[in-house]
Amino acid sequence: MRSKLQNFGLILTGVFAGVLISLNFSANADRVAPAPLPVEELRAFADVFNAIKQGYVEPVEDKKLITHAISGMLSGLDPHSAYLDAEAFKELQVGTQGEFGGLGIEVGMEDGFVKVISPIEDTPAFRAGVQAGDLIVKLDDTPVKGMTLNDAVKRMRGKPNTRITLTIMRKGETAPIVLTLTREVIKVRSVRSSVVEPGYGYVRVAQFQESTASNLVEHLDKLAKEGPLKGLVLDLRNDPGGLLHGAVGVAGAFLPANTLVVSTDGRTEDAKREYRVVPEDYLRGRRDDFLRTLPAEIRDVPMVVLVNAGSASASEIVAGALQDHKRAVVMGTQTFGKGSVQTILPLNANTAIKLTTARYYTPSGRSIQAKGIEPDIIVEETANGSSRRVREADLQGHLENDRVPEVPAQTPAENGPAGQEEVPPRFEMGGKDDYQLTQAISLLKGLQIVQNKK
Repeated sequence: MRSKLQNFGLILTGVFAGVLISLNFSANADRVAPAPLPVEELRAFADVFNAIKQGYVEPVEDKKLITHAISGMLSGLDPHSAYLDAEAFKELQVGTQGEFGGLGIEVGMEDGFVKVISPIEDTPAFRAGVQAGDLIVKLDDTPVKGMTLNDAVKRMRGKPNTRITLTIMRKGETAPIVLTLTREVIKVRSVRSSVVEPGYGYVRVAQFQESTASNLVEHLDKLAKEGPLKGLVLDLRNDPGGLLHGAVGVAGAFLPANTLVVSTDGRTEDAKREYRVVPEDYLRGRRDDFLRTLPAEIRDVPMVVLVNAGSASASEIVAGALQDHKRAVVMGTQTFGKGSVQTILPLNANTAIKLTTARYYTPSGRSIQAKGIEPDIIVEETANGSSRRVREADLQGHLENDRVPEVPAQTPAENGPAGQEEVPPRFEMGGKDDYQLTQAISLLKGLQIVQNKK
């Protein structure tokens, strides 16, 4: 047996060395020779592997054990790093196109349960009343505890018109909430717009996809044709983010050419980058430069950006860029605080890992991570205030902000009377009962008066 263990240890060491090489953890990463592999720790891994193979109550395939080991190694780093098997890798590629089968929930992990970051508008989850901060503890009759995030997401996704029952724990509720949802083809319409009143336009970006920036230009062009714009509201509330080049394109619609939108910094040289309003940073292979057709007035019209705790990642990049360049007034509540870069590193044609490789920084050098974007003007979600909602700093194992000391997340008792349920207000964003939008329009009218006086 000992001979087998030694042989397996050598094989495992070789496998790990191959993985490290494939992920580019080589001499050029830190310009020093790579550290020696931890032979003792790998031997312990081999001992555990062999113990499972020899003594577990049921036979377990080698592939399953190795896959779980890789998955655990990544998920233990932070809430956003993950192993993508063939199915998860395919779903990721499909999801960035804006269409997939499922429930419509942006999720993370906390204490072994699936935590809802934000339900996506006009989806089964949104209509059923799933709320940010909910903990999903059971999928049908299967407890979530012990599942990886990828496993849980796989179970929630599926063929349209099939049903799944979610058991949810919610702050303020003494008993679990049981919801039965019917899966749909989730078509995320990333951009929509309207004229709130003559001269004042409204554009909502719900998610950053491949075509989001070009779609935004089409909507802005349509608004400009409705009549002269006196003010514009860009709504990024509950936008969980998406593709980086989409964020650069959206910010570029309102900023001069070559303006810095965001920078990234990590350990490797290719993680140290600046992204500017230049075609190579927002077109990503497209030939037609959609920003060239943008009406000139769009870059000068008074502007308010609406954000809240559901605004994450790419939406925080846009809000931070427009705030730093003083192009827009940011209004609402503090954003989610996801300021880390995840790189998809294919292991082969079918699988990949999603690895946190850098942090995002606004043009002025602020780190978004675990802090978010603080609005210029704080306006709660209703006239009666906002709910306490989950943010990056609340996620277990989150990456720390490297430039600002971290403040412990508030507990529900610090936000209101103990025992009271704190739930996000339910209203249609951009609708007549949208309190924050009403306040944004009022501010724009004030800015217009000041501008006219000048």
